[in-house]
Amino acid sequence: MSVSPDYDIFDAGDVTLQSGTIFPGLKLAYKTYGKLNADKSNAILYPTSFSAQHVDIDWLIEPGAALDPERYFIIIPNLFGNGLSSSPSNTPQTAADYPNISYHDAIAVQRRLITERFGIARLAMVYGWSMGGMQAYHWAARYPDMVERAAVVCGSARCSPFNTVFLESVRAAITADPAFSNGRFTSRPAAGLRAMGRVYAGWAMSHGFYRDELWRDGGFTSLEDYLSRSWDLAFAHRDANNILAQLWTWQNGDISNCAEFGGDFKKAMAAIKARVLLMPGATDNYFQIGDNEAELPLLTNARSAELCPIPSLHGHRAGNPIKITEDKAFLNAKIKAFLDS
Repeated sequence: MSVSPDYDIFDAGDVTLQSGTIFPGLKLAYKTYGKLNADKSNAILYPTSFSAQHVDIDWLIEPGAALDPERYFIIIPNLFGNGLSSSPSNTPQTAADYPNISYHDAIAVQRRLITERFGIARLAMVYGWSMGGMQAYHWAARYPDMVERAAVVCGSARCSPFNTVFLESVRAAITADPAFSNGRFTSRPAAGLRAMGRVYAGWAMSHGFYRDELWRDGGFTSLEDYLSRSWDLAFAHRDANNILAQLWTWQNGDISNCAEFGGDFKKAMAAIKARVLLMPGATDNYFQIGDNEAELPLLTNARSAELCPIPSLHGHRAGNPIKITEDKAFLNAKIKAFLDS
């Protein structure tokens, strides 16, 4: 018996990407929670992060939480390349021919979704963690009159050179697998995915996390037990060609890299009118506080702009604290206050 998916599809048709390539039949998978109110003022957009699908991030959506479905209408658009929206794994094109899709391409289709399907003219907030946070920044810059608030959690307005180097190590680890040939994976790269997870383990969590053996809080008996049962399996269920597609999007993320701003980063930052909340992880290794600190004074036309680091030893994971009680409470409290501002 077939099971219906728990999400909907927005068929964007043939879409011309920033690169000039036409993507035929581009499809955006999305999930909604709650109800849109009469004046359509309670909509929140919550884009997905790296390799994640909506089910991986909807833990934040619950009654009484910051993203309360009894109060807000929350839309999670699945980022292209995540296996639900158009991706190398589900398109007629071969993985080697799958075109590069930028954040600018992604948010343009997201905009069509909320305007064409729901008639929403203004979002109460765009909220995102990691790659989702980068999408929130892109939304605020490209569609300033549509965004009331932008919450960027462990993200930045562009991928820093240091972040790019981290992603190169991830790419090198996975593509070293013999299953990688002529620009694509011809079979599942089990060794490459495991190596990728081990690289990620050293970047995603902080020095203090390992120093204080916080992995024991998860029931792991040793460091090797933690690495093998957590990070060796972290990406095992993902399609490797999809991972490469999203790595490109991440590395090439830059709100100013479009015709409107012509690479002028200060101009792009000054275009943002929303209330902006920047929440870097205090110990995040690749989306570092310094990036947000440098961005803050460039938000010259934002209605308000606040830098609020997450005081945690959980590194990048502090911004996605599914099982980290203190970080989850901190995040919920700050976002609730931000939405009420």
